[in-house]
Amino acid sequence: MPSAAERTRTLVQSTCSALLVVPGLDLARAEPLIPDSRSVGPEGDLFLEFPADSPAVRAATHAQGDELTAVLEITDVAPVSVPHRIRGRAWVSGWLTSVPGLAQPGRMMLRLEFGEAYVDDLWGAEDIEPEDFRDAAPDPLVFHEPELLQHLHSAHDEQMRTLCGLLGERTARACSSHQPRAVPVALDRFGLRVRFVEDQGSCFDARFEFPEPVRDVIELRRAMHTLFEAAAS
Repeated sequence: MPSAAERTRTLVQSTCSALLVVPGLDLARAEPLIPDSRSVGPEGDLFLEFPADSPAVRAATHAQGDELTAVLEITDVAPVSVPHRIRGRAWVSGWLTSVPGLAQPGRMMLRLEFGEAYVDDLWGAEDIEPEDFRDAAPDPLVFHEPELLQHLHSAHDEQMRTLCGLLGERTARACSSHQPRAVPVALDRFGLRVRFVEDQGSCFDARFEFPEPVRDVIELRRAMHTLFEAAAS
């Protein structure tokens, strides 16, 4: 399974919505501080791009040393329609400074020096140490996951339903009688998470591990083919 640091790194470098919170900054009349882009440097610091006239940029430009603290809040929402759609949240806190010269004209890059992080997702809730975050890598499927889940949901509905048969005899009997919908809710290099939703609204999750971690979409196709073959037999 992916570590907490890997999961957080994946969220930071994904297309999930993110909001920068700067304590003490008066945003009553301003737009939310949503970075235009975000990336992670080799030391584990976050680089966040904002318009040059953003309140966050003004605050970071006038800050002295490490006096300006900030938190990047990330919310991960499943790209398919499913009950309990929020898959997780992560918070990365640290110290905010401006980095001139790294952004396009009219933009400014801010650096959030990593202090601490916390993730609360489908795997559980954990703290992340700076060294673990620095050394972690985002999941190789992170940028493909939304379209892959949507494709599985729209084009492979019947095959998705067959996966219930891999969950043991008691669950298989329940699937045969209730015929729940099988919605692919999360995908990473280690496996697929499916949410089985019954007509009355109750649901449960099941995790299907791949024989070995996949490195790209081509290996993912092979792993999914193997998974569907096992379910069909």
